[in-house]
Amino acid sequence: MTPATMQCIEITSPGGPEVLALGERPLPECGPEEVLIKVAAAGVNRPDVIQRKGAYPPPPGASDLLGLEAAGEIVACGEKVSQWVVGDKVCALLNGGGYADYAVADQSVCLPIPTGLSMVEAAALPETFFTVWHNVFERAELQAGDIFLVHGGTSGIGTTAIQLAKAFGARVFATAGSDEKCRVCEELGAEKAFNYHDEDFVKGIKENTKGANVILDMIGGDYIQKNIKATAPKARIVSIAFLRGSKAEVDFGAVMLKQLVLTGSTLRSQALASKRRIAAGLKDKVWPLLNAGTVKPVIHSTFALSEASAAHELMESNAHIGKIVLLP
Repeated sequence: MTPATMQCIEITSPGGPEVLALGERPLPECGPEEVLIKVAAAGVNRPDVIQRKGAYPPPPGASDLLGLEAAGEIVACGEKVSQWVVGDKVCALLNGGGYADYAVADQSVCLPIPTGLSMVEAAALPETFFTVWHNVFERAELQAGDIFLVHGGTSGIGTTAIQLAKAFGARVFATAGSDEKCRVCEELGAEKAFNYHDEDFVKGIKENTKGANVILDMIGGDYIQKNIKATAPKARIVSIAFLRGSKAEVDFGAVMLKQLVLTGSTLRSQALASKRRIAAGLKDKVWPLLNAGTVKPVIHSTFALSEASAAHELMESNAHIGKIVLLP
């Protein structure tokens, strides 16, 4: 028997980590093709921080609560749900609502818990794996033998991208903010990681290769022009975030001469049909790697749901390596 109310984390007003507060709300209701999940663990992601600051509003119809991914047990199903039954354990991509005891998800963006993974590890999968699969493998069409460069190599996205690109046969390079972080990138599969505080990644890529074929960028700012310089002909540069800003002065001469493709995306606002396609690709191509232990999420630390403010402080400090997870 599920309770009538649940604990959740609410944003009392836009601002710093201190605006996050424990609250109580009615349980969310399942739509016809949705499942209700008793949350065992929920991932913390950079978009949560941006939403907390008031700069990333939820799409129409989505929960205003933070949390874009969770793992747990299904406790109720909508009348048209055919893929799952009550009692199934899943991890799910959410439109919001993960920072709570219960959350709803469409049945098509739920995936089984990979063999041998804990709920904490499973909760760290959806947001980053959906993002990397869509941007690196669908949009940028990374192929075996390609030179792949990912910025922020020890972030949740970075640790996922390094492992998946390596598993699919690419030569992987990364940037990170310390020698320790660079070492972790290389342990995960990067051929070489560049400490951006004292190394020029453009020079480093050119010394080790003929240029990158695919770049995954979440930094923006001055990296936008540097990325163009670091590419091989007909390379694909994918932007998914802008920690240094979304505006830059760019010389498009090289874009034309090298025949580059500049693209990007956000995940949350995409149509359900797109997310359903990504989920199917992950289940077919990536879940076997997780089940075999070839690829595994990197967990930095866990926090109680009531400690969401501390989790956000850690996220913004950039001191973490891998994922941060909340435990309701």
